[in-house]
Amino acid sequence: MAHFKCCKFMHILKYIPQSIDSRVACTLGRVQLPQVYCKHLIRFKTSGANDRLQEKQRQHMARGLPKQKPIAGVKRVIVVASGKGGVGKSTTAVNLALGLIANDPNVSVGLLDADVYGPSVPKLMNLKGNPELTDNNLMRPLVNFGVPCMSMGFLVEDVAPIVWRGLMVMSAIEKLLRQVDWGRLDYLVVDMPPGTGDVQLSITQNIPIAGAVIVSTPQDIALLDARRGAEMFRKVNVPVLGLVQNMSVFQCPKCNHQTHIFGADGARELAHTLGVEVLGDIPLHLNIRETSDRGQPVVVSSPDSPEAESYKKVAAAVVRRLEDSSS
Repeated sequence: MAHFKCCKFMHILKYIPQSIDSRVACTLGRVQLPQVYCKHLIRFKTSGANDRLQEKQRQHMARGLPKQKPIAGVKRVIVVASGKGGVGKSTTAVNLALGLIANDPNVSVGLLDADVYGPSVPKLMNLKGNPELTDNNLMRPLVNFGVPCMSMGFLVEDVAPIVWRGLMVMSAIEKLLRQVDWGRLDYLVVDMPPGTGDVQLSITQNIPIAGAVIVSTPQDIALLDARRGAEMFRKVNVPVLGLVQNMSVFQCPKCNHQTHIFGADGARELAHTLGVEVLGDIPLHLNIRETSDRGQPVVVSSPDSPEAESYKKVAAAVVRRLEDSSS
């Protein structure tokens, strides 16, 4: 019978997998432990040591995360996201920002294009040029329609591909978040890149976010990715304000017949599954596409159209959800 000191025995216990049964763990190799040590092992496993170890691991991991710091002058940050590209996220983000102002001209709204690889805000907002620098070496946003905007598209040529690795992208996001003079804003709308990767995590870990708006078409394949996006925000403790069902219905301009090209009510079913609201339905309409391509978003170029009203309803629903969540 081998004899162990208690301290040596406790050192050995650290290397025993938690899944090993206590009776098996009491036999290390060919060395049979005394019964008193077997009883000590059982007491040790039930003493909460595992909980303390897990807590230390969580604290260690938390030390590696950046501390959230608000953007100077910005009251609330709203992120507009989707699980995949091609669902109209950027168009929704732009018209949401303009819809907030259309509903309440007294509010100040900014727009940040966080899609580093495929910036769309310069085209949608009809903006070109390089940002000027303040005396503090902060970039001044470019302004159109009363909305200050910042995008990686202002810093590179229109057709230049951004061939960057992850660390360079993270550095660019940090500059877009911290080195811009936004002035005083009631809302900053952030057009997120598609997916659930490094950029999304970096933004959610760096700044406090008031809520996320998930954009999806009613198509099943798009809804799968939209659900992943919503679940990602929940994991990082960002409130999901609701879903926007984009391209919900197509109305023929000649006969006014309505066709649900991408399916009907898919986002509503997903919202019910997730326990969130549908903030609104945006139709698949030629007017939205044409005004977006001209850099004249439909909310400002056709403010009385049904399409503009759809975006303004979404903006009103977002404000209501923010007020509900803060009360």
